[in-house]
Amino acid sequence: MAGRTRVDDAPERLVRAAVGLLAEQGPSALKVRTVASASGLSTMVVYSHFGGIPELMSAVADHGFKELGRAFAQVPVTEDPVADLFVMALTSRRLARENPHLYDLMFGLSTRATYRPVSDTDLRLSGRSPAFRDAYAHVVAACERLMDSGRVQRQEAEVVAAQLWSFVHGYVTLELADHFLEFDDAVAQVLRTMGVNFAVGLGDERGRAEVSHEAGMRLYDSIVQGG
Repeated sequence: MAGRTRVDDAPERLVRAAVGLLAEQGPSALKVRTVASASGLSTMVVYSHFGGIPELMSAVADHGFKELGRAFAQVPVTEDPVADLFVMALTSRRLARENPHLYDLMFGLSTRATYRPVSDTDLRLSGRSPAFRDAYAHVVAACERLMDSGRVQRQEAEVVAAQLWSFVHGYVTLELADHFLEFDDAVAQVLRTMGVNFAVGLGDERGRAEVSHEAGMRLYDSIVQGG
């Protein structure tokens, strides 16, 4: 029975080991032998379950998006969709800062420089993976609530979600690369201001957008603090 448990949980153990290696040592640590050793399994188990490191990395990226989806699911749905969207932006930033190398892998920022690309497009680290789509669905749903709120001009929710996703992850990528060190509070001065400007660009009133983003910050803080 112990042997069966060992085999059955091998993929999860390998993914967890790879996530830990990314966090502690960066992408250079992701070799078949290193991951196998960290998981307490043999190199053959890596090949038998994933085929190699590129396929394992796809599973690791999916793990990251599943974590993001779980975090989004914990964001309360309030009567203020602008605040809800800002909480999601802050949540994305927090997870990225907790494991920047995993974030890079999830968004394809490590692929060309570090990992052998795979030929099967279903295995590439892209927005087509079910794990990504499940996480992203929370953002689209919040954008749909925004469209239904009457606060902004009606547009296709998917298009608004793509624009929001682009500016949030553009900010996160730049912040992780230390591009905002000159600011005392880059979240307030850059990310929150960008969010307000984005909402205003969609048709929201500036004062109302500012209030919503302040409410989103308070809600996010309460979630992080367990309140």
